[in-house]
Amino acid sequence: MKDQLTVRGMVIGALGVIVITTSSMFIALKLSSLPWPIIFVALVSMFCLKAMGNTNLKEINVTQTAMSAGAMVAGGLAFTIPGIWMLNPDAEVNWVMLLILTLGGTVLGLIFTALCRNHFIERTEHSFPMGQACAETLEAGDEGGHQARLLFITMGAAAVFTFIRDWFGKIPAVLMNQKMAAYGSYCGVYICPMLVGIGYLIGVVPIFVWFAGTLIADFGILFGGTELGLWDVATAGTIKSSLGIGLMVGTGIGIICKSILPKAKKIFGSMFMKEYAGDSIVPMRWAPILLVILAFVFTLVLHMGVIPSIITIIGVWVTTAMAAECVGMSGINPMEIFGIIVLIAAKACWSMGTTEAFFVAAIVAVACGLCGDVMNDFKAGQHLETDPKAQWIAECIGGIIGAFVSVGVLMVIITAYGGDCFGGEMFPAAQAGAVSAMVGGISHLPAFFIGMGAAILLYFLNFPVMTLGLGVYLPFYMSATAFVGGLLRFIVDKFAPKFEENKTGTIIASGLLGGEGITGVVIALIIAVQAIV
Repeated sequence: MKDQLTVRGMVIGALGVIVITTSSMFIALKLSSLPWPIIFVALVSMFCLKAMGNTNLKEINVTQTAMSAGAMVAGGLAFTIPGIWMLNPDAEVNWVMLLILTLGGTVLGLIFTALCRNHFIERTEHSFPMGQACAETLEAGDEGGHQARLLFITMGAAAVFTFIRDWFGKIPAVLMNQKMAAYGSYCGVYICPMLVGIGYLIGVVPIFVWFAGTLIADFGILFGGTELGLWDVATAGTIKSSLGIGLMVGTGIGIICKSILPKAKKIFGSMFMKEYAGDSIVPMRWAPILLVILAFVFTLVLHMGVIPSIITIIGVWVTTAMAAECVGMSGINPMEIFGIIVLIAAKACWSMGTTEAFFVAAIVAVACGLCGDVMNDFKAGQHLETDPKAQWIAECIGGIIGAFVSVGVLMVIITAYGGDCFGGEMFPAAQAGAVSAMVGGISHLPAFFIGMGAAILLYFLNFPVMTLGLGVYLPFYMSATAFVGGLLRFIVDKFAPKFEENKTGTIIASGLLGGEGITGVVIALIIAVQAIV
């Protein structure tokens, strides 16, 4: 591990995580999206370490693991907490509370990912497209040759395209169907190289199921149900979102009952039994004590109440597993949705104030955001044969630094512009708006329970129900673009299998992911600098 987890690597990672976390907070609030930074930070780490000499891919992998951690911590915070001020612009939330909930979510995410890494990386066959693309990028960049040229040409083309689209606005981001918009549908196509690449990498069956969920939601519920007079447009929207959340909740229950509980002794035994210490990345017998301390702090300092604090910690256990499953199968991590799920459960069991409800969602979203980042890094590390313990320690360093930086940036924004800057033109923060809309609870309970029951059954039948739930919940234009990538993979596998035998298709798809991902981070950095100046 000495040649992987190095002092110079952690210094580079620590400096990088400050920059990446700052830009991620601004881009998440400004554009209501957050590109995966993994490939960008991998290339930065490679450049810095190769310039210093005597490095290897494993050291680069560990360094980029530290550098990327803060981005999704910032995302978890940005996608939830601004909703407090959307509901009450004069709300008073001090920096100590924000720091405690962010650090709490980070620590919970680190604990549970250390425990379940082997299950999701070693025992399942999930593709983790972003982690796979990262490993391909590092290997190609290190070896050179034809594959490296193909990767970087594709990456450069995607980067130029994305910059023209997002910075100059010369290419429309989305082509929308105005007729379907009247039914509340975002029917259209997202002109997004990254989503095409994701669709190609995750494979034919998952992407077809994903798109089937989209067709059920938009053409079945929004258009079909409304046209048949079963409900009005507003009700159709609540059915769609509630059904999607229900499918995700049911998937989470299925994951726990089928994949986690039967193997609980191996996965979580290191928290309680010495003989299972080797099943976790690091010994975890101290974890139960820390969980009790966190519940105590959440109760007394954040005023969440004993029961909601316990539900939050249990909820993180469930939702980090859901996040790992979701990122592994689709490359997408709807962390605010996982926060909403636990928020609703806590409110159902305990009378909570509005601010405290957002705290629950934020803790969960931070933990799930970090989990998605960790699992992508672990997948890349598995491919490169990196020591997962070295990666996890780097993730701890980057995650904790990211927690401090993300809270600091958010407080600067609030101090400079006031709480009423959220939800408007300056910082739309759409995900936080969705959380604020759900603070009152599930909008259509029958659809929620139907989705939950169906998901539990389908998961036990080995059906990829998580991607079905994503299709139902996500806007049509995102799913349609990912479907294009899956369709291309189907055509390649059917009619040109040799194209994929030498990984040509995978290299091109990885370049599409990397090019748009890098450009998204660069644009975020520019926006952050402009806002600060």
